[in-house]
Amino acid sequence: MSQAYQLKWCFTLIGILAVGTLLMRFGDFQLINVSQYVVYTLSLAFYITICWFTHSYFLLHKLAKVSGSTRALISIIFTLLVAFMLSYLVGTYVPARFLLPEMVFKKTLADFIKHAIGSLFLSLICYSVFNMIFTNEILQKTKLENEQFKQAHLRAQLISLQQQISPHFLFNSLSTLKTITHESDTKNFVVQLSHVYRYLLNFNNHQVTKLSEELKFIRSYLYILHQRFEGSLDITIEVPDNYHNCLIPPLSIQLLVENAIKHNIVSPDMPLGILIHVNDKQELIIENTLQPKKSPVESTGLGLQNINDRFRLLFNKEININKANGTFTVILPLISYEHYYH
Repeated sequence: MSQAYQLKWCFTLIGILAVGTLLMRFGDFQLINVSQYVVYTLSLAFYITICWFTHSYFLLHKLAKVSGSTRALISIIFTLLVAFMLSYLVGTYVPARFLLPEMVFKKTLADFIKHAIGSLFLSLICYSVFNMIFTNEILQKTKLENEQFKQAHLRAQLISLQQQISPHFLFNSLSTLKTITHESDTKNFVVQLSHVYRYLLNFNNHQVTKLSEELKFIRSYLYILHQRFEGSLDITIEVPDNYHNCLIPPLSIQLLVENAIKHNIVSPDMPLGILIHVNDKQELIIENTLQPKKSPVESTGLGLQNINDRFRLLFNKEININKANGTFTVILPLISYEHYYH
């Protein structure tokens, strides 16, 4: 309960107001009286505690068919009345020698107004402080939950990608391995295949990777594809070294290459051209010639959506997709290492 009602802040507020009153009166030696300050502090603690618990209750418990602003108004009015009644009882029935001069209730209109304003001020202070703490706690909790959700979502997407690529790709790779007769080719094929799976395993718990690592993986992946399709693929990578330290979500390029092969004709008569390069806006471009299969493969759009979701969640950026002049182009934002980690 103490954590929900933030009692440590309630006690802190009591201490600040009590000490503040003492410091403001410290130069007036005639008014310094231990018993008066004891009664004042106890009364203040009682007022603030009641106001604090009342405001806490109305903020923590949503009443049916009552809006937040209405709850706040009810809470402030209620605590104003309670604080006023308590100040009236203390100022009327406690002997004057135990009270600070302004605590004595003189039963005049001006005194009623003064005590009412003081009670309202106390109520508003308690409400403002608790509401600020309550709102900040909700924001922090929401931020933490969003971050946890984002991490879980990204991890699930990456695992899903790995599960999709692994069985299918391994099956085709092993089938290709059977057709290779030369020992050196076989050895190199196995080396490149091991690079691919090492990358997949190493980045199981990573949401971002350097472009240099992704390109190294892609080159191994493309080597295997070239063995499978021989001269039917024409893939060019033109990425300057100064972009290699940029960050992207892992498997982004691979997914786009796989998508291009899946939906287009790949044959010696119609080689599929794929170009990976950086434009003058410092964006990574993956484009392929459009030569759709005669029997189009059903597309769910999940692959591109997966990439876009990860860019949006990780970098707050969107990918761009263009289809024009016989070319299908996907533009990926490049994020600098320094910008992401600082």
